[in-house]
Amino acid sequence: MRTPMSLSATAEAPNFTQRYIASTIHQTVEQVLSDLQSTDSGLSGGEAARRLAEVGPNALRTHKASPWLVLGRQLRSPILILLIVTAGLSLFLGDATNSIVIAVILLVSVGLGFSNEFRAERAAEALHSRVTHTVVVLRDGTACQIDVVNLVPGDVVRLVLGAIIPADIRLLDAKNLLCDESILTGESLPVDKGPAPVVGAVALGEMSCCLFMGTVVQTGSCTGVVVATGGRAEFGKIALGLGERQPQTEFQLGLKRFSFLLLQVAVVLTTLIFVANLLLGRPLLDSLLFSLAIAVGITPQLLPAVVSTCLAAGTRALAKRKVLVKRLVCIEDLGDMDVLVTDKTGTLTEGHISFTSALPVRSEVSKAELFALGLISTEADYSHGPVTTVGANPLDAALWAASEAHDFVAASEKRLDIIPFDHQRRMTSVLVTDAIGRQQIITKGSPEDVLALCLDIPEHAQRRLDEQYDGGARVIAVASRPVVGMSAIDADERGLTLDGFLVFLDRAKANAKESLEEFAALGITVKIATGDNAKVAEKVCRDLGLVSGGTLTGVQIDDLSDPELGAAVTKTSIFARVSPEQKARIIKELRQQGSAVGFLGDGVNDALALHHADVGISVESATDVAKDAADIVLMDKDLGVLAEGVREGRRIFANTIKYVLMGTSSNFGNMFSAATASVVLSFLPMLPGQILLNNLLYDTGQLAIPGDRVDKEQLQAPSHWDIAFIRRFMLLFGPISSLFDFATFGLMLFVFNAAPGEFRAGWFIESIATQTLIIFAIRTRRVPFLRSRPSAGLLWASLGVVAVGIYLPLSPVGAVLGFDLLPVPFFLALLAMTVVYLVLVEFAKGWFFSRPVQRARTVRRRGPAHHVHRRAARFSVPDPLGSP
Repeated sequence: MRTPMSLSATAEAPNFTQRYIASTIHQTVEQVLSDLQSTDSGLSGGEAARRLAEVGPNALRTHKASPWLVLGRQLRSPILILLIVTAGLSLFLGDATNSIVIAVILLVSVGLGFSNEFRAERAAEALHSRVTHTVVVLRDGTACQIDVVNLVPGDVVRLVLGAIIPADIRLLDAKNLLCDESILTGESLPVDKGPAPVVGAVALGEMSCCLFMGTVVQTGSCTGVVVATGGRAEFGKIALGLGERQPQTEFQLGLKRFSFLLLQVAVVLTTLIFVANLLLGRPLLDSLLFSLAIAVGITPQLLPAVVSTCLAAGTRALAKRKVLVKRLVCIEDLGDMDVLVTDKTGTLTEGHISFTSALPVRSEVSKAELFALGLISTEADYSHGPVTTVGANPLDAALWAASEAHDFVAASEKRLDIIPFDHQRRMTSVLVTDAIGRQQIITKGSPEDVLALCLDIPEHAQRRLDEQYDGGARVIAVASRPVVGMSAIDADERGLTLDGFLVFLDRAKANAKESLEEFAALGITVKIATGDNAKVAEKVCRDLGLVSGGTLTGVQIDDLSDPELGAAVTKTSIFARVSPEQKARIIKELRQQGSAVGFLGDGVNDALALHHADVGISVESATDVAKDAADIVLMDKDLGVLAEGVREGRRIFANTIKYVLMGTSSNFGNMFSAATASVVLSFLPMLPGQILLNNLLYDTGQLAIPGDRVDKEQLQAPSHWDIAFIRRFMLLFGPISSLFDFATFGLMLFVFNAAPGEFRAGWFIESIATQTLIIFAIRTRRVPFLRSRPSAGLLWASLGVVAVGIYLPLSPVGAVLGFDLLPVPFFLALLAMTVVYLVLVEFAKGWFFSRPVQRARTVRRRGPAHHVHRRAARFSVPDPLGSP
């Protein structure tokens, strides 16, 4: 082995040149290492640092919270910019008071939106910064873990089952290596990989000596040298084509569609108002300012801040519930989930496996001897003092933890060879020799697989095995065969004699039944994917009251085509004796059927399924590979904690929709009323500054929505943006709001004979009162207060806004804002109208939500870009990305 490439060793060498992976496919391993100025021992720390400074981080995304980008989003509305320009022009032409009022209100409004959205982005930045994805790399000849973004060309890395390839890599050696490259090629079948150079011109999917960033190790392990990082990698080119910033959530994309709907309304309404006012002979600037103020009033300026605040509040709420989300989009994915696939160990059961008994099937084998055979055939090293079970599989650990293990004499047996457990064979075999030189092969594993290798199985053996399965016990079989003169196990797992069964117990969790009921209430179907026997899984499910839709075993799954499996997975509840590849295939087929699939796993064998799920969930005690693959990490392996996380995801969406429905009902109705009144009246019903002040007060009160309570029925199924639903809501509740505005107009004109200043004050107060208090009706489908109480924050914020709205026209600044004092009887009439308005909205709400069309569920389909974004998120840095 050569020494690591160091700075001194390369001082006279030409500067390092970046390369693309395709340039290495025809080269030998030695040629590739030479061209990359590296060795099979990797780089030195100093040389790696120099290359990192030269080529930049191995990154595809930036999560830096930029105040300028946030401010730009606040100011990019063409309507807002036009309003600022027009107000400036008005100031220049002499209307100083109105222009200054407009400028101050706009400044406060933009500042409010900026501060909330930037604070939420800082929370997202902190979230990304505390999550790291690591890779094992050789530096200074020693294996160590580093963050994937610090990889450089020339680094030698080691990869195992379930790992995401961290860069474009040329293989140095490989063992039984298969890779899932579907994210790059679309090919569902895994690709066989090896270090041998490729002959001739080949397509990307046929470069068998290369591993590509973003793909997944499906089986085996390997060592390779990094050739291309970041945007020079093949996956990097695709990911950067989708943008450098973290992807927007479906909330935010839905917000764009909703804002576009309102922009269309605003443009049409503004144009009509402007033309109508000009035809009525009103001044050009006054007409333009009024029209633009109406457009700003219709547009929900604080909606981005409300969405961001909801998501940031969600991460904090989930953290308190011991749920760590790696990206903000994960909260939404968690709320969307309608199918959860999970192992039963540690979720439905306690996860503390204990050895209960040894059941010999031959009279010449005692229980103690059978137990000893089981200990000898574990993967633990018992030849050097006390046995450690750290990292051992749970069944092996349970054997060594049993009281019977204290009597085992380690010196009595010497291990000559071992074939470790793997998920294809589902067994472990050892070659041992005793003190007098007698050799034997001992095989321990799943009874179905071990029995297939045995001869002359006693008739009662299967009956005893079935009895244990029917009782819900976990069982492994032990078989052996004497051999002579062997030093290694080759194809010798055959002709065995069954010695008996080792029985283990993993009790059902006390709260598992309650957790399953919680998932049922959330509309989530729970499916079990386990390496255990089907009968054991079925017994656990029966004990917990989980209704089974049928069972499929790994053997049966292999016999089904993709369309056949797709039809079967929606009905089947238990998948038993399944391999990691079969788990991933089950997940893919469930997603193909339109389900939003979550997968909960904690082992190396779960990593593939975690990558393929819409939301991968692991636990703090899981293997590093599983935690790295997951989007969400639970501090406790508890389905109840996960159910609370789902509720939080749905609560965030429900609260966001409340603000949207507010903007499409009373807010839109009030602006429509103002537009109509401007054409009918001889004066403007509200000055531009008053409209903007009204909008600012209203928006400020709604910032308390993210912390509001949500009714249980709103959490029973995932919800998605439905523009058609929002449009129908607007067309019903907007006119109701306008109806009461027109009633206010009539009251002011015909009862109180109001002058323009009084009229504007009266309508300003009525508008603030109705459009703010309506949140208590719109926030729930129930009767407000009696059957659904708002949060204290929302209640006091709304009442505070109404109080300020009433006070301002009556205060010393009222005259500056263009208001006149109102008679006392007006406030009594206002109270009566507000009560009637809220009652009418309740009746309309009951009718609206009783219609079948409102209860139809929308289905969300995630395209390939969703998974590219998700995979690219692990390659993220807090700094702007340079050119690849």
